[in-house]
Amino acid sequence: MIRLENILTPGRSLVNVPGGSKKAVLQNIANMISKQVPGLDEQVVFESFIAREKLGSTGFGNGIAIPHCRLKGCSTPVSAVLHLEKPIDFDAIDGAPVDLLFVLLVPEAATDAHLELLRQIASMLDQAEVRKRLRGAKTAEELYNVVIDVQNGH
Repeated sequence: MIRLENILTPGRSLVNVPGGSKKAVLQNIANMISKQVPGLDEQVVFESFIAREKLGSTGFGNGIAIPHCRLKGCSTPVSAVLHLEKPIDFDAIDGAPVDLLFVLLVPEAATDAHLELLRQIASMLDQAEVRKRLRGAKTAEELYNVVIDVQNGH
């Protein structure tokens, strides 16, 4: 089974990320991922996020969004986690502004394993204590470690 710790890196765990707007945040994420993952084009990643958001917001409630998409040229799942410096409007289902984003990119031919990853992320973020720990992380390393600790049942 694919686990989050295998697709998330400390370099893709960011705190105090400038917000602004949903579009600006998705553009920042696309830029960061294209720099870190060879072969993924910033514009393609950004357009894939936007296309997915047009189907319905990935704003999940409780200040969380899980932007995700299938991506041509993506050979293995890629994840990122961001805590914004200020919450932004993300058209979330509960109307609350979003400050925690958990990103998931999967290959175009996504499988049940990829759906399982999305389920793992959602159930982790459903826990108030986990959200509190993520929001309390002061550095990228701390943010990354919270995710790994939670994955390992701590």
